[in-house]
Amino acid sequence: MPNSERDVEFREQDLPLRDDVRFIGALVGEIIKEQGGDALFEIVEAARIDSIANREDASNRSPDDVLADLPTEMAALVARSFTTWFRGVNLVERVHRIRRLRDQLRDGDRPVSEGLEGAFATLAKSGLTLEVVQELVKKLQIEPVLTAHPTQATRRTILDKQQQVLRSMVERMNPTMTPPELEANEGMIRSALTSTWQTDPHPEVRPTVSDELEHALFFLTDILFRVVPPFFESLRCAAVSAYGASAEQDFRLPPVLRFGSWVGGDMDGNPNVGPETIDIALAEQRNRIVRLYKRSTERLAGDLSQCANQIDVSPQVLNRLRRYQQLLPEQAASIPARHADMPYRCLLVLMTARLDAIRDQEPGGYRTSAEFTSDLLAIRESLRANKGGNAGMFAVNRLLMQARTFGFHLATLDVRQDARVLREALAEGFDDADWPSRSADERVERLQSALESGEVPQDRGPKLQRCLEIFSTVNARIDEYGPRAIGAFIISMCEDADDILTVLLLARWGGCVDDAGFVPLDVAPLFETLDDLHRAPAVLRRLFALPVIQAHLEGRENQQMVMLGYSDSNKDAGILASRVALHSAQQQLGEACQENAIQLTVFHGRGGSISRGGGRLAQGVKAIPAIALNGRLRATEQGEAIDQKFGIRGLALRNLEQMTSATLLALAENLKAPVISTPNEWVEALEQAAAASRTKYRQLLEHPNFIDYFQQATPIDVIERLRIASRPARRRGPTDISALRAIPWVFAWAQSRHVLPGWYGVGTGLAAARQLLSPEQWRQAYEQWPFLTALADDVEMVLAKGDLNIASKYAELADESGQEIFAMIEDEHQRTVSELRLLTGSELLDHDPVLKRAIRLRNPYVDPLSLLQVELLKRWRATDRRDDELFEALTETLRGVAEGLQNTG
Repeated sequence: MPNSERDVEFREQDLPLRDDVRFIGALVGEIIKEQGGDALFEIVEAARIDSIANREDASNRSPDDVLADLPTEMAALVARSFTTWFRGVNLVERVHRIRRLRDQLRDGDRPVSEGLEGAFATLAKSGLTLEVVQELVKKLQIEPVLTAHPTQATRRTILDKQQQVLRSMVERMNPTMTPPELEANEGMIRSALTSTWQTDPHPEVRPTVSDELEHALFFLTDILFRVVPPFFESLRCAAVSAYGASAEQDFRLPPVLRFGSWVGGDMDGNPNVGPETIDIALAEQRNRIVRLYKRSTERLAGDLSQCANQIDVSPQVLNRLRRYQQLLPEQAASIPARHADMPYRCLLVLMTARLDAIRDQEPGGYRTSAEFTSDLLAIRESLRANKGGNAGMFAVNRLLMQARTFGFHLATLDVRQDARVLREALAEGFDDADWPSRSADERVERLQSALESGEVPQDRGPKLQRCLEIFSTVNARIDEYGPRAIGAFIISMCEDADDILTVLLLARWGGCVDDAGFVPLDVAPLFETLDDLHRAPAVLRRLFALPVIQAHLEGRENQQMVMLGYSDSNKDAGILASRVALHSAQQQLGEACQENAIQLTVFHGRGGSISRGGGRLAQGVKAIPAIALNGRLRATEQGEAIDQKFGIRGLALRNLEQMTSATLLALAENLKAPVISTPNEWVEALEQAAAASRTKYRQLLEHPNFIDYFQQATPIDVIERLRIASRPARRRGPTDISALRAIPWVFAWAQSRHVLPGWYGVGTGLAAARQLLSPEQWRQAYEQWPFLTALADDVEMVLAKGDLNIASKYAELADESGQEIFAMIEDEHQRTVSELRLLTGSELLDHDPVLKRAIRLRNPYVDPLSLLQVELLKRWRATDRRDDELFEALTETLRGVAEGLQNTG
């Protein structure tokens, strides 16, 4: 696929990217010829050239002419060809981000934007002392939470091949590579891409929770474990750069990073998750992290060869060595006599043996990660005191940073369940079939009484028994793996205070109580729908007034986690109404917690797409009300977003720095001005916008022909049959759109190029807001209010990725009544683009030339896939959706469009 960047402008600093795109395009072209033959290559080239020409001038030949009558097998190969090109280009774009970051670091004229060095420099210039900044950093808690994703669970082998391509492309940056080395490098890339071509990215059977766990573990162990040390080193360097050499000794590195996971604990709508998967996930996480520590201690044992007759060693190290020799006599006896005078090496060998004992569940193993950390600290302090600062302390520090971050649990496992399931379980315990339908007031009163009196269940039906097994397992695993192994118990579709009380009672019935009599869990209500978001602050205030909750929170150091869902509120009411409701809820939740002296942690349930809360990270953090941030940033990471953010170590480090620096700066702003008042007229205008936008959005969804249009003009029927997740695409209940999960909803609209959930209703909403403000006020609100800036920029991005010309082809799949729906969509699309121009004063994405270039580069290659998908949908539906070969070809187009747009759900 040569000349892939035709007519796409590259800035001077991006010319290496152009060269990489050419290189990867040529390789993919050769692979297409080799694997599919000349005929396939000619079809792909014709479709590509026609697509480019058609975008330049709609009167030119359309790729439809090439793709219309392809046999099914050839259609699948064409789709695979474009998918392979997108995978290659996505990888080289990531590599280019690393290249640009390195260029900026080499230049050194100014700190890298949105990085730690720039954040510390800003704090120093604002007059904050190192002591004040140290206290701010202590308050930081950055926690990405990896979740399974119903539209993306790429096989581990594909991820490994991607890593091979990434490493090889990074190697090509080295200007000293010889021609033979470049040739060998190209061979490695060609091999990885070719074997990827020959590997089905998804197995024939639906993946299990264990498969999804393997996917999450790849990023935790292969990427994030390795970038934690450089992250903390960057944090220290940033402090030294801003505050001078004194910070080298005075600045302390608190454990600001931690990682979470839902894989194995997310029971919401997934019957395959339960006590067994909690056990599997935690056991495998421990096995993996202990294995990593073991490799590190073995390397350290080889490095720390200091002899006692050459250098002093602290008594603490020698005492530990003697104690471990008594604890593990066989392992101590196996140490060669020639190493007997190397105390660090001997201690590390026995530390390795203690790690082995954990894995093998034998006596002598570490009981807690704190014991392991204590050994490392003893070695570090001995090195520091005995001229070992440049003789191994660097490696010890790195392992210490990892141990403090990952413990013996690797990632904190959250547990999540639907509130309705918990109510049904409690109904069995109370022997009250009407319990789920009783009012919230009745349930609160009954639950308080049960908790205060120590009431036990009257009956143990199957639903209650299942719940009690969950809590019993959680309690046992906290005892076994430590308190950080289990995170929050999250209540999906939480409606009122009784849902939190329900968890506390079920936990007590299940034996999940610590020695002090407290339930050792953070119980986090999840507010998802628009109505739930509006109700959330009142629910929290009601909760805090209950004596049983006050007692529980005292046992949790007066901390309350609240999770906010970005997906269902968007699906309910559209992006503008959803974002305004989320912003308002965070502000009011913060106020409710502040009134009751409770420390709030907002857990952001974001997805990868803009429609589900994704977007530019630093900008998104700025948009969070200061009262709701408090230095804590906990957010879900899903699907392709995990791969894009954490799929390569350099980018993973960059994203962790961005999360930390944005949160630190926001915390500092709150310190300087705890109450930042947004002008009332701006708030009123956005509230008006939200109301008008919601009305417009609901008019579309409630149109009598809308459901038919959605089912006919998108590939939702294909998506719902995909075998790519352990969780069903729908919640239990009705078969209409209300039961469809937000991820396949967004995925279907993205595939059909409408990307409707990310913009519909925004034009109407912005027009309504504009009536309340002068043009100067409106522009000022956009430029000065981070919330509005982030919202407008995110919608711009969605509009740029969509394409109504292509969407019109999908609209033709709907019957005649669907044309009215598409006319409504076109009308609102035009209004939204127009209103955004008025608000921002520029064309779409003029402020982001990098993204604009990326979209322009991709569009001519996504178009043929979309048109092919439309053709295959016609054929497949004509067979009453029974032709498996057509279905497999359709799934190939879905993968390609997702890779091209870099977005699923």
